[in-house]
Amino acid sequence: MIKTSRKTFTILKWIAGIVFVLFMTADAASWYLSSKRRPIVTKELKDLVLNATDSLYRIEFSTVNTNYLLGNASILDVNILPDTNIFNKLVRLKRAPNNIYEVRLKKLTIWNFHPFRLFKDKTLDVDQLLFEHPSVVMINRQFDFNENRSARPYKSPYGYISKFLQRVCVNSIDFKNISFKYVNKNLPVAEADSLDNLDITFKDWLIDANSASDPSRFYLIKDVLINLNDYDFATPDSLYRMRINSLSFKASTGLLHVNRFSLSPRYSEMDFGRVAGYAKDRFNIQMSDIRLTGIDLPLYVKKLQLSARDMTINNGFVNVFNNNELPSKGVARMGKFPHQLLQTVKGQLSVKRLNLNNIDFRYALFDRYTRQKGKISFENTSGTITNVTNEARVKSKNPFMLASLDSYMMGQGKLHVNFKFDLNARNGAFSYNGELTNMKGSVLNKITKPLGLVQVKSGQVQKLNFDVVADETKARGKLSFAYDDLSIGLLKKVEGNNRLVKQKLISMLANALVINPANPNKEGKFITAPIEFERDPTNSFFSFIWQSLFQGIKYTVGLTPQKEAEIATKIAEFEKMKADREQRRENRQKRQDAKGKK
Repeated sequence: MIKTSRKTFTILKWIAGIVFVLFMTADAASWYLSSKRRPIVTKELKDLVLNATDSLYRIEFSTVNTNYLLGNASILDVNILPDTNIFNKLVRLKRAPNNIYEVRLKKLTIWNFHPFRLFKDKTLDVDQLLFEHPSVVMINRQFDFNENRSARPYKSPYGYISKFLQRVCVNSIDFKNISFKYVNKNLPVAEADSLDNLDITFKDWLIDANSASDPSRFYLIKDVLINLNDYDFATPDSLYRMRINSLSFKASTGLLHVNRFSLSPRYSEMDFGRVAGYAKDRFNIQMSDIRLTGIDLPLYVKKLQLSARDMTINNGFVNVFNNNELPSKGVARMGKFPHQLLQTVKGQLSVKRLNLNNIDFRYALFDRYTRQKGKISFENTSGTITNVTNEARVKSKNPFMLASLDSYMMGQGKLHVNFKFDLNARNGAFSYNGELTNMKGSVLNKITKPLGLVQVKSGQVQKLNFDVVADETKARGKLSFAYDDLSIGLLKKVEGNNRLVKQKLISMLANALVINPANPNKEGKFITAPIEFERDPTNSFFSFIWQSLFQGIKYTVGLTPQKEAEIATKIAEFEKMKADREQRRENRQKRQDAKGKK
């Protein structure tokens, strides 16, 4: 038994030794072959890049290491650079691409290039090209001659490789942790943007006799995958941080997905305007589960035009706050309506349909007089916005962006509103109409008390309809407001603190002489109110809409300028009566004091 075990052990040692010797021999042969072929591989690689790109790009590197045994290779200190002279020549020939690239990295790894197939079948099949931590500069300059050009090379590189290879195929080209810089040379002064931690994968890059004409390929590539994680960017004014939790894109499906996006102010509500130096709107935005479908990647790469069939946002909020105790910047806020800002976006953008689901919109204003914050909210907002674009070609066919939204005002009243934005109007022309139903009037106290010094004691909104045409300067329209059991209280601020108190007598006069307690009234008469509102050019879009509608509401309930003047007259009369009474009391007291001295 012991002899058998020793014999078996001896055999295993010999087998292991033979395997080791064979491995070392193969490794030595691989090293020898790599060393002998290095000059040839270096030349062929440089020639391949030069010929495959029509002499536009050259590759520079310090060393090529090849392991034929394992089928792996690495290239060190790699620079892939464009030749500006060739590029300018291609421009003159109207064959230049819209984008040129500069790629620099320490190491390019080639995993599993299948040497047996290379020598036997003359096919270079590579599992992966790995670019780790590359620096990529993309320079965009758009040319008219590329307007209708397909996403295929002018000259197929197969004409060059066919001399010594039947096919070159790379299953995956991976750029990991890219430091990416984009330079826009379409402006009078070139602008640059940077991005880090970007991953890009090109799938199934193929050079053969048919790949250059394959309509399912994008510049010889079958698919492109893009991923961005934990992107954090401070805005140039240092007032916000923009964050993207994760972004992914797949070219073959045209689907881009953002897990979570946020624009977060770096200062508190009250500090934000102080840091800015004036009463500036403070935005706090967060959106989740953002999906864009039908993205045309070749169009974006060629013209930086983001074209999508649908965009969907599920769950999120937009909070806007302004502190009007601070001085206004004194500059008219013209050209700042949503559809006007859309036209100022640098890149071309076109989304046929934007779907919103469960989005909360809140607007708040800190009042300089009451020193309190008024708030209005539109919660669980859902709906669609169509023709979201700044592209001239799309606007020439349809110049209107339409929005149809359903929401709950103050979380209670059901609101439906339609917007129609004229994308070509220089004066920001737009219109809106809608209906609000079934809401308790008292929920409006969050905005009417601090901003209007009016308390809604009771009242039930049955139905409020509005139809308004507006631009940057004015709003004109009509409003019908059906309600009942309305009672209000007029407030004033107590000097020395931030407390509001009810003016009992004046409130009683207003309810008795001015306010319409119901619409229609007991006689069945229904009051409709015109809207004729002139915009303060320093007010925001949200404030403009709210104030124009609030004017119609006030007129309906009886608080017209004439009635407010009557109330002011009554208040003046009451204050005079009160002052006279105090004066008579003071005179009477003086007479009594004089008699007592006698």
